[in-house]
Amino acid sequence: MKYIAILFFVFIIAVITLANLNQIPRLVKNIYDFPYGDKAGHFLLFGLLNFFAALSLIRALPKRDPKRVAVLTSLVLAFFIGAEEFSQKYFSSRTFDLLDLTASYIGLIVGGRLALCKK
Repeated sequence: MKYIAILFFVFIIAVITLANLNQIPRLVKNIYDFPYGDKAGHFLLFGLLNFFAALSLIRALPKRDPKRVAVLTSLVLAFFIGAEEFSQKYFSSRTFDLLDLTASYIGLIVGGRLALCKK
C-alpha cells in the first residue's frame, strides 16, 4: 500500500507541475471538461491520496491510534494542498479557486474516513 501512496503522490506532483507550466495533456483536460469537472477531480485526487497515505501509515504504525494517524495525515496534506492552491495566484496559467480548495478538503475527509473503515 505504501508504494501505491508514493506513486500516487508522485503522480499528483507531476499533474501540478504540468498545470503550473500550462502543459496539461489534452486527454487530461478533456476529463475535466464538463461542469464542475475540476471540482470532481480535486475531490477524487486528494481523497485517493489521503486514503492511500492514511491507510499506509495506519498499517505501518499499528501501535498508534488509527484515528489520530488519519487525522494527522489529513492535516499535513491539508496544509500542503492549501499552500499549493494559494500558490496558483503566482502563475499566470492558474487561478486560485476556493471551491477547488473546498472540494480538495472534502476529498481529504472522505479519504481519511474510508482509510479508517478499511484498516
